[in-house]
Amino acid sequence: MPNFITRNIPNTLTCCNLLSGCIATCHAFCGHQEWALAFIIIGAVFDFFDGMSARLLKVSSPIGKELDSLADDVTFGVAPATMVFTLLFQLPYPEWLAPFRHLLPYTAFIIAAFSALRLAKFNLDERQTSSFIGLPTPANALFWGALIVGGGDRLTHLNCALAIVLALVVLSCWILVAEIPLFALKFKQWRWHGNEVRYIFILSCIPILILLGVSGIAVIIVWYVLLSLYAQRHA
Repeated sequence: MPNFITRNIPNTLTCCNLLSGCIATCHAFCGHQEWALAFIIIGAVFDFFDGMSARLLKVSSPIGKELDSLADDVTFGVAPATMVFTLLFQLPYPEWLAPFRHLLPYTAFIIAAFSALRLAKFNLDERQTSSFIGLPTPANALFWGALIVGGGDRLTHLNCALAIVLALVVLSCWILVAEIPLFALKFKQWRWHGNEVRYIFILSCIPILILLGVSGIAVIIVWYVLLSLYAQRHA
């Protein structure tokens, strides 16, 4: 039987994920986007290990599942939404939208709402044991964090940046809950056959990160979706 400490290791890691999300949100509000992304990544690490530890220690529980979704929505929903919120205040606005300059940034928090919806669907969807239906919230958060940290300065000098960001907000919210099958990086065996898509994805990420740096993470998320669609079409 697991003891008190063992039972609470996964939930402790989940709470660390939640704390990381809170810190990331604070940094995003202050305009410290690099630190916000750093704590989103730290939260993702805790998120990976809380589920792994629960399975290894055989201490999965209903409260852990609920706590995990709550933590994920803060770290991968509220925190990236706050980064977008801060960015939208910095972008150039056309004259006809100038009166709405202090209102439009709040549309960023639609990301948090759709992230919560995505997490709720994931908890109830029994099809997502070995793959995903819709974009996972950590991937969406990393996309926004990398886009803003890696390309935020360039966006602030584009006249069409507002339209681009708002369109991406709508698109990312849709893809979170869309019925789009996406592969998971879960290996049942290590042979090439049956894992072609996973190996191609992993190997292609290396040059993307070397060439593009932080902004390459956003490109990798887009590549992940496109590769999943290609694999599904040719399955």
